[in-house]
Parts: sequence; C-alpha cells; structure tokens
Amino acid sequence: MRQSATELASGESPGPEPGVEELSLAERAYRAIRDRLVMLEIRPGAPIHEEQLAQSLGVGRTPVREALKRLQYERLITAYPRRGTFATEVNITDLAHVSEVRQELEPLAAALAARRATAADRAALTALRQELAGAHTARRHPGALMHLDLRVHRAVYAAAHNPYLEDTLVRHDNLATRIWCLFLDRLPDMAGHVEEHGPLIEAITAGEPERAARLAHGHVEGFERAIRAAI
Repeated sequence: MRQSATELASGESPGPEPGVEELSLAERAYRAIRDRLVMLEIRPGAPIHEEQLAQSLGVGRTPVREALKRLQYERLITAYPRRGTFATEVNITDLAHVSEVRQELEPLAAALAARRATAADRAALTALRQELAGAHTARRHPGALMHLDLRVHRAVYAAAHNPYLEDTLVRHDNLATRIWCLFLDRLPDMAGHVEEHGPLIEAITAGEPERAARLAHGHVEGFERAIRAAI
C-alpha cells in the first residue's frame, strides 16, 4: 500500500524548509529526488529509473514523473532520446558561471532577509545558528555538514520573501553544492566553511542588510577559491 503525503520518505531531505506544512506527493517526490541528486547520492551519470524511485519513496510513478520534469529544467537530470534519463554530470567548467550568478544574487537575498525576516524566520535562523556553533565540536560527517549548509542557504532565501529570487538561488545553490560534494575528500575544513554562516545569520536577525550582503558575497567568493584550490 502506498504511503500518504504525510508519510513520504521524510528522511531523504536535508531538513524541513521554512514556511511549508503540507506538500503534495509530487512536491515531496521532487524534493527527495532533488536532494539525492544534489548530494550525489545519485551519482553523476547514473541512470534514473522511475519505478525504482517510486518504490523507494512510497509513491506512484505519476508524482515521480512530474518531479523529473522539474529536475530536467533545473539541469539536475538529462534525458536522451532512445537512451533514457540520467543524472547530469558535474562539470567543473560550470563553476565560474554559477559563481557569477551567486555573487550578484546571494548578497541581495541576504540584505532582503535582514529587512524582511519575520519572527518565524528569525527563530528558524537562530536555531540553525545554534547548530552551526557545534559543527566543529560535534565532528560531523562532511555529508551532514553539507546538509546543514543547504538548510541555512534555503532558510536565508525564504526569509527574503521574494519567490522568484528564492527559486533562482535554490537552483544555483543546488548546482554549486554538487560541485562542492565532488571535492569533499579534498576540502580539509568543511566545518569552518559551514560555520561562516554564523555571522551572516547574526547580521540578518539583527536587521543589518549591508553587513549581511557583505558577508554573503565573501562566502560565495570563498567557496569558489576553495574549489579551485582543490582541483
């Protein structure tokens, strides 16, 4: 028997996203498959099997098919005529293009979040700040740190309260995270990188847009430098 929407594979996601209570099966399938692709749990170049995904998520093939259409648009999967559908390869040459977009839009989102964050947004960000504080001492696995990184970014984008900006940044952060995950074994200070979000969250919750924008820009630049050093 198929699971209901409230029972669907909650463990596959890096964490609940702000402002979401009830999601359709298609949306839940989309988020679960998206995060498997982003975290390289579905490896680049691996074939995508609708039936296997449907069984693992406890849903029918229709929600999975709808999810895959969105993921193809977001460049996370690629469909080839008569060959099938595959997880998109991670191309390091995309790093410069992705970074160009993020260097412009991440500071904008951070500044807007500092101006527009609601009490609920600030509470969610404060809770994430507490998790960040223990990133080093908890000796988290690099994969767990990347899940935390995703949650912070998505919380900041949501707090900006601009759905078009949020959608664009989530898609580009997903692509950046795939590149990051490809080099996890060559990056010695993952905890330090993730903990950089602490001052950013503090600036947002304190309502300091200029400082938040500056910190967000520096974080994106640091990401690109770290990846290029690891290549």
